[in-house]
Amino acid sequence: MPLKNLRPITPGQRNAVRPSFEEITRKKPEKTLISGLTKHGGRNNRGRVTTRSRGGGAKRMYRLIDFKRRKEGVPGRVVSIEYDPNRTTRIALIYYADGEKSYILAPQSLAVGGSVQAGPDSEISPGNCLRLRNIPTGTVVHNIELTPDRGGQMVRSAGGGAQVLSREGQHVLIRLPSGEMRRVLLNCRASIGQLSNPDHKNESLGKAGAKRHLGRRPKVRGVAMNPVDHPHGGGEGRSPIGMPGPKSPWGKPTLGYKTRRKNKPTTMVVRARRR
Repeated sequence: MPLKNLRPITPGQRNAVRPSFEEITRKKPEKTLISGLTKHGGRNNRGRVTTRSRGGGAKRMYRLIDFKRRKEGVPGRVVSIEYDPNRTTRIALIYYADGEKSYILAPQSLAVGGSVQAGPDSEISPGNCLRLRNIPTGTVVHNIELTPDRGGQMVRSAGGGAQVLSREGQHVLIRLPSGEMRRVLLNCRASIGQLSNPDHKNESLGKAGAKRHLGRRPKVRGVAMNPVDHPHGGGEGRSPIGMPGPKSPWGKPTLGYKTRRKNKPTTMVVRARRR
């Protein structure tokens, strides 16, 4: 998907690089496949802030995505490629032969008028969904399940694609976009193809207001705070953090500190992700 540079008629547009949305074929979502989305401002059910720098943002509706690909054996037709404000990749509206409609994550080469299908008899073509036991080695996949029939949990963002490397007993070895190599059960399902909008990583919002539209509030550095607010705070002028290693606002070591439990099983990860 190509990007576009805005004319620098304002300071905020001088460095902005935005998507052109050329592949979008429909502006309004399907009414039967949306639901309300309540904003929480980074707070949990007790009202405590658990995720900082969240709040505000433009109103949006949630699109009901079929991550489980429940319609096995029923062919579907791609009606439109749409923008989803809740994720970085594009979504495709599917009309199935039995009259049902659903949204799926749109791979790169999926176009309006194309056909998709889920099930063991499906072809190895973008948008189709099969069990990993039926997908040949070397195939690029997305929306990968970790538990059979639970729905895709891995490789769901813009431009994402994992490669099926080999079969080892009851598992398939997969190389994830991060470089991590992981074993996944043969009965888990995955969709074929690389996800759309691969140029998302090259976008530049250009101004702080565009970040606020996404619901992201300013992020304040710890060294700019007072000692009562952050362990890095205080000092005369521009002073260092004053401790051997950085800490979180709650005093826990951070930035490289290993927090994974020692007794947590890691037999599925063959090679860790790139640092």
